[in-house]
Amino acid sequence: MTAQQRREQLVGVARSLFAERGYEATSIEEIAERAGVSKPVVYQHFGGKEGVYAVVVDREVQRLTSSLAAAFDARDPRAVAESAAEAFLDYIEDHEEGFRVLIRDAPIGMTGGSFASVISDVATRAEQQLVEGFSDQGFDAETAPMYALMLVGAVALVGEWWLEHRDWPREQVAAHIVNLLWNGLRGLKPDPVDRYVARRARAARSAGADRGDAREDPGDAAAREPAGSPVEEDVR
Repeated sequence: MTAQQRREQLVGVARSLFAERGYEATSIEEIAERAGVSKPVVYQHFGGKEGVYAVVVDREVQRLTSSLAAAFDARDPRAVAESAAEAFLDYIEDHEEGFRVLIRDAPIGMTGGSFASVISDVATRAEQQLVEGFSDQGFDAETAPMYALMLVGAVALVGEWWLEHRDWPREQVAAHIVNLLWNGLRGLKPDPVDRYVARRARAARSAGADRGDAREDPGDAAAREPAGSPVEEDVR
């Protein structure tokens, strides 16, 4: 086996172990044992566990982002949503171990090459699509980054859920994702903050009125009776 072949073997073995157990629970000794080599061989190629982990994660990040890149070439927003959902689920289906590695906690001190960075990158691409649409519809384009993260984050969580619910066909999951994304975007209001504040104010007034009614007792009713009322005449 050549040095390059050995390196590829170790990456594959490490990916499987990281997917099964996570970074912290996996040791260099286990990687070496499963690959049928000594620990020094692993150290020679990667310098340590964090080194091989970084290679595994970087490859999966590149694979996922490449899969999603083509989806954002479409101009039609619905086509973008459909292509992105299908590409994401295709990646999970074809590279389940890699996806499991991405969604697990990264080692302390490792900030780049994580699933969070993938989400951020994809959200930036989605943001570019939303800015144009928001501007055309009279929405505040400055809110596009927030909406992009909501959309991408929701899809990512569905992907994690699908890992444990593979009885759902990929096409059905993709259809439900697109249904929420597309119809959710179509139902957006240009003034959500004003609507939200108004609803909260109405709810507060209603709650205050209900509390006032609940606290009223017969003495309060008598105190409000006008002079000459039946209550006052009884007192006389």
